[in-house]
Amino acid sequence: MSKPIPIILDGDPGHDDAIAWMLAASSPALKILAVTSSSGNQTIEKTTDNALRIMALLGIDAPMAMGATKPLISPAQPAPSVHGESGLDGTDLPERAQEPVDMPAAELMAQVIAASPDPVVLVPTGPLTNIAALLLSHPEVKDNISRISLMGGGVTHGNWVPAAEFNILLDPEAADVVYRSGIPITMAGVDVTEKAMLTPEDFARIRAVGGRVANVYADLLEFFYQFHKSLGYPGAPIHDGVAVAWLLRPELFQGVEMHVDIETGGTYSRGATIGDAYHVGSKEPNALVLFEVDRPAFADLFVEAVSHWKEG
Repeated sequence: MSKPIPIILDGDPGHDDAIAWMLAASSPALKILAVTSSSGNQTIEKTTDNALRIMALLGIDAPMAMGATKPLISPAQPAPSVHGESGLDGTDLPERAQEPVDMPAAELMAQVIAASPDPVVLVPTGPLTNIAALLLSHPEVKDNISRISLMGGGVTHGNWVPAAEFNILLDPEAADVVYRSGIPITMAGVDVTEKAMLTPEDFARIRAVGGRVANVYADLLEFFYQFHKSLGYPGAPIHDGVAVAWLLRPELFQGVEMHVDIETGGTYSRGATIGDAYHVGSKEPNALVLFEVDRPAFADLFVEAVSHWKEG
């Protein structure tokens, strides 16, 4: 068996962050070196508390650090209409089993990356504030980052405003730093994540696994689905889960290598991810942009992941 891929989870949990982290924690193919929180779906205080509670539920044994309180330039813009007042409404989570380390998220990331004998994959599933802060403050660690597998953007459409997806819209300046970094990027944007759904039938399969973890995640999915159901979706798109699933099962996805720029201005297009899909520009590709997913196999992956805690 090959060595596990060392990863750092960075996110703003958030139902789909929590689901993505469950997938990561279930697999021996990944080794979670650290966890960091970002503001986004809720305030940094709430997302940090949610991150620590998820870590306690899943038994993630890694240092955790609180990220920036807001984007690099813009104010924070929580999304309680999607994730509720706590950021993870819909279930009861255990109390936190640890506290954040006494250093900023970027500093923890830098220390962990520098100490890793193998190149690290960053897996950000919220705004890219912490990743940009890391690259700006510790450029020396860049050579030990093998890839950034992120959830954000969309080259065909947005989901929070017509031209932009939520994570990139909240901090486009940070996204611009990341996309200009030269580090290989796998971009799980709404082009693919809105196709990566779990349906009510899948929720039932997860609950049928039994145990505390299965019940918590079935609860979270049912809550998350209510917002999407009101918009006509047949299931809950597991946006952030794609960033982890691609690391485990890249054959489930189809994508295109292209150059992606971030729009940091624009009256109507701030936060847009502009993909050179037809290679009309002169810039080399900086991202593998995912477009298609084998949805049934994607759903099976999450049912199998929950089974890791079947006896719990």
